[in-house]
Formats: sequence, C-alpha cells, structure tokens
Amino acid sequence: MTEILVSDVNLNSVCERLEKHCCVDQNQHNLSSQPQTPVLKRHSNTGAKLWGRVRSKLLRQKRAHTPGDLNQQQAAVYHVSEGIMGREIQTLECAGELDPQTVQSKNWHMDVIEMNGIKVEFSMKFTSRDLSLKRTPSKKQSGVFGVKINVVTKRERSKVPYIVRQCIEEVEKRGIDEVGIYRISGVATDIQALKLVFDTNTKDILVMLSDMDINAIAGTLKLYFRELPEPLLTDRLYPAFMEGITLSDPAAKENCMMHLLRSLPDPNLMTFLPLLDHLKRVAEKEPVNKMSLHNLATVFGPTLLRPSESEFAKAQHITSASDIWSHDVMAQVQVLLYYLQHPPISFAELKRNTLYYSTDV
Repeated sequence: MTEILVSDVNLNSVCERLEKHCCVDQNQHNLSSQPQTPVLKRHSNTGAKLWGRVRSKLLRQKRAHTPGDLNQQQAAVYHVSEGIMGREIQTLECAGELDPQTVQSKNWHMDVIEMNGIKVEFSMKFTSRDLSLKRTPSKKQSGVFGVKINVVTKRERSKVPYIVRQCIEEVEKRGIDEVGIYRISGVATDIQALKLVFDTNTKDILVMLSDMDINAIAGTLKLYFRELPEPLLTDRLYPAFMEGITLSDPAAKENCMMHLLRSLPDPNLMTFLPLLDHLKRVAEKEPVNKMSLHNLATVFGPTLLRPSESEFAKAQHITSASDIWSHDVMAQVQVLLYYLQHPPISFAELKRNTLYYSTDV
C-alpha cells in the first residue's frame, strides 16, 4: 500500500490525482446484452464522481473534529481501499486536529460508495503521527526489510543491496514505459509476497519477479526504503539537508549539497547514486509514462528523507505539527529534485574531491 503524505491544504489535489487513475472495464459494467470487445477505458464521469464522494466523506470527517489544543494536533491517516479491479490503493496521511473521542477509538470506520455499477469500499482509522513516522528495526537480522543497509551489503558482499538492484533492473526492463510507474500502487498482497521472498532469500526470486505485476515490484522497492531503520539519507544529516536546500546562492548550495552526499556512509551513497540514475532514466520517458522528475521526487523524497523521532519532537515545541509536516514534506521533495536535476554524480569523483571541498568550506 503506497503512502501519500499531504497536509490539509492539498488533500483535494491528492484526491484529484487519484480520480485521474480511476478506470472501469466497460465490458464488465456494460448493462447492454449485446456482446462487445473487451476494452479497458477511463470513464470520465464515474471515476471523478466516485472519488469526489470519497473526498467529501473524508473532508466531512475532518470538519467534524473539534479543534483541540496544540498537544491534540495529530495526523489523521485514512486507509482507502479501492474496490475497482481488486486493487488496494493509497494511504492519505492528513494533518489535522482530532477530538479526544476520535483519538481514543481504535476501531475502523467502514463505508461503501456505489455508482454506475462500481463499488468503492474504504475504511478510516486514526493513527497517531508518532506511530505513522516510526521506523521499527526488524528483529530478524537475516532478512533485508527493516535491517540496516550496511548490515545487508556486508552480508551480501555487495555495494548495493540485491533487492535494490533487482527491482531497478526489472522496472527498466519492462516497466519504464508504464504510465504512472512508482506513482500507481501495486496490489498489497503481491508486495507482501515479494517482501517475504526477498527476506527469506529463496531461489524463486528471479522467476517471481518476471511473473509479477510491475507496479508491485515498484511498490516493493519503495517499501524497502520506507522500512529501513534509518532513512537512506540518514537521521544525522537530515537537519543539514533541510538547511542546505534553502540556500539562495547557487554556488553555496552546490557546495553544501555535494558535501552532504560525501558525508553519507559509503553503503548509503553507493545505493543512492544508482537509484538517482534510475529515476532519471524513468523521467526520460515522461512523454510515455507521465512521470516527471518532480513527480518522482514527490514519490521518493519523503521516503528517503524523514526527520528522526527526536528531531520531530524537538520541532513540535516551536510550531504546530501540521506546519512542520507540510514544510518538511515540501523540503524533502526539493532535496531529491535538486539531485535529480543535477548533472551525473560519480561516486569516485565525489570521494576524489572530498579533501578539496572539506578544506574549502
């Protein structure tokens, strides 16, 4: 299940993006008895109206919450399951103020919307921001999900984790022309199946990858980075990335952003650079797959860069949670976008210039 991180102000825009990808099989839902050739086609009215109704319910739920004091500002996380074509899609994570009764309830609120023979089933449940941001290390260090990246690369005797290499290779082989690659969610059960295979290191990985829906493979790669015990660009450097991206002088920004890359642990940097090159190649196919550099930065930025729990708790004393959340997400996107728009970055060149830049700063 893919996470979309949004604040109150852009919940509407997120739902609009969802409805653009709402498709129906006219052959399945045609009420006429006359046989037709099966066609998978976007329905311009039904999809928009369905997601409009879902949006209205979410917004009504948010408006019903009475404002609390600053300590009660939390994140309302809405897990929306789409009934169309059996695909579970999107988690809307929305900053908002919830009343105490809503916060204390641990039950799911289920609802169904039907229109023109299409059913959308969704459920809503409150999850505190602390829980939604928390990265829990895996207790089973023999796997790859939830295990530190340096542990995985040392065990595999590789520079880049096997899961990253294989997912990138498969996406470039048969998914680079896929519309909405990395933005459109894969089926949650397929992603969990791939996660299990990579964690248990079975011999069936390559066969399974070749048979699996490409969106599930893309989703598995995102899940891997999201479940790292520490974000790929590290907790230690997070504040510096947030400051560096705001520099107005181009030369100072270039110097700072390159210095931050050189400051990453080698396994993190050697994984980040191939991912960066891969995302650039995906964006080169934007006329076909509709995924621009900005779209890809929006998808991956909050996954590769996230504040540590202590950093977030410290910032909450200064301003409201929703302000921190929306500001940080925009900055995370801008950091990744900066590197995506930068000319090719070489690991060897970065390391060769380490002494020069560190003495020049």
